[in-house]
Amino acid sequence: MRPVMLRIENLSFSIAGRPLIEDASATIPEGHKVGIVGRNGAGKTTLFRLIRGELTLDAGAIGLPERARIGGVAQEVPGNEVSLLDTVLAADTERAALMAEAETASDPARIAEVQTRLADIDAWSAEGRAATILKGLGFTEEEQQMPCSAFSGGWRMRVALAGVLFSQPDLLLLDEPTNYLDLEGALWLESYLQRYPHTVLIISHDRGLLNRAVGSILHLEDRKLTLYKGPYDTFAETRAARLAVAEAEARKQDARRAHLQSYVDRFRYKADKARQAQSRLKALARMKPITLPQEAALRAFSFPSPEELSPPIIRIEGGAVGYSERPVLSRLDLRIDQDDRIALLGRNGEGKSTLAKLLSERLSLMDGKMTRASKLRVGFFAQHQVDELHLDETPIEHLRRERPDEAPARLRARLAGFGLGADQAETEVGRLSGGQKARLTLLLATLDAPHLLILDEPTNHLDIESREALVEALTAYSGAVVLVSHDMHLLSLVADRLWLVKDGRVASFEGDLETYRDLLLSTNSGSKASEKKEKPKRASREDILALRAEVRKCEARIDKLQEMADKLSRKLADPALYADDKVGELEVWNRKYAEVREATERAEALWMAAQEKLEAAEPSTVA
Repeated sequence: MRPVMLRIENLSFSIAGRPLIEDASATIPEGHKVGIVGRNGAGKTTLFRLIRGELTLDAGAIGLPERARIGGVAQEVPGNEVSLLDTVLAADTERAALMAEAETASDPARIAEVQTRLADIDAWSAEGRAATILKGLGFTEEEQQMPCSAFSGGWRMRVALAGVLFSQPDLLLLDEPTNYLDLEGALWLESYLQRYPHTVLIISHDRGLLNRAVGSILHLEDRKLTLYKGPYDTFAETRAARLAVAEAEARKQDARRAHLQSYVDRFRYKADKARQAQSRLKALARMKPITLPQEAALRAFSFPSPEELSPPIIRIEGGAVGYSERPVLSRLDLRIDQDDRIALLGRNGEGKSTLAKLLSERLSLMDGKMTRASKLRVGFFAQHQVDELHLDETPIEHLRRERPDEAPARLRARLAGFGLGADQAETEVGRLSGGQKARLTLLLATLDAPHLLILDEPTNHLDIESREALVEALTAYSGAVVLVSHDMHLLSLVADRLWLVKDGRVASFEGDLETYRDLLLSTNSGSKASEKKEKPKRASREDILALRAEVRKCEARIDKLQEMADKLSRKLADPALYADDKVGELEVWNRKYAEVREATERAEALWMAAQEKLEAAEPSTVA
């Protein structure tokens, strides 16, 4: 058995008399990568502060190995004149102290000790390791030599993250680390954490990160901690099955309670039935209520639908755009229709924000021609707009400024449509959570029912349930969407076109998001993602018939697997399966259910591939 890195035993903690964590326990083995999830406000960040010893426990204990080093990103690095590279090197305090002592030590024995320890911690390769981390987080070699004061707060947060990754603490605590990274930086971080040699706890709402970088999920719910083995998708399926069982048990208990109460009501005052009625009253009192977990309400976004415009809504020919006569992007030849869902790919600094500003008329073309539909309305959401809200005003006051003639009831209905209820409507924005501020900003961006919605990192501060609600809203939305996001899950479900912004150009990316991910992480310049596909030969009638047969076979396979999944779901909903003596059997059925789900996903992928081959082979019927 692996040694334990972190042991939480019967932990309780309250804020202003309100229990936040109560009698919670969990054990994290050394070297494990664990994602921490839970509703906004459940206490995840507070748990980190308790582990670091910044807060005092009400009860219980937190155990760590002696001399274990805990590291995390508490705040951005200061804007001083120290270079980024030296700032990261200084984060390893032991190495920095030894290097300084090596310059001044005169005792031969001490000099030998210092040099031996420097060799043990691989101090001489430190500069290369620090540079690699900074590069992975988006800093060029030239930028690594620049002072911290040359960078904004968001970029200095990346430097702070680079520092803690470089110092390699025994227990690494990361609180929403991808919130200040772009897609490329987030994918690099996933890969880095998979190879990280020590224990990692990550608070995150990024499903991609939780599926690829961790092996367990620690769920904070109803003031308790529950550890689930497997990545986020496995956790979600296992928890859904448990919820189904709890709901079935609650329904059975409600029916039993109603039956007993009915007997009591009928016979408690009849002499010959009084004893039986009293016994049933006692049985009712003994019945412990089955309480279902506090589900995070899936607060749906409701984007207003714009009228339909003739295509294209935007057309750019030979365009160039930039700042102060210096083009950032040139030779632009782009078209956007109202049904487009476009994801912008490319590293920070390549021009994604510049393109977004051009499309939203915050910048004008320096050269070329742009044609826009005459009645085109554009909605724009960016993180800086969240920071620009009036902190001393309420959400309803923000709306009243934009819609002074609307009735208060209508304004409240608009807020409710974005998950801001009656309490939040009258709360000063400065007291709202980050997610609530983001919802208000999204509401303001879509107030005029835009035909084109440009979203720059819309999921920062949104929990997983809210992100799923955003996916549903964007899917139902009848306008065009241009997305910039580090959330691979969101991009994969919403975007059907990929534009790569690179080297001053914008071009369609022919692969999918997984291809792009592999391309970024690959060190092989001859990656298959860059190979040109050969033009397929015209298919014969026999080939088309064979492809149709393959599609039907795939559909039959999916139907069969779905039938098996339904049977297993019913089996897992059987309360008897959760008895103490059925633990082994429950694990078997859970494993079978997971295997069927995986097989279904593979079957669906095969069906999609077969369908695409058939569509490519059959003659087009579109005029």
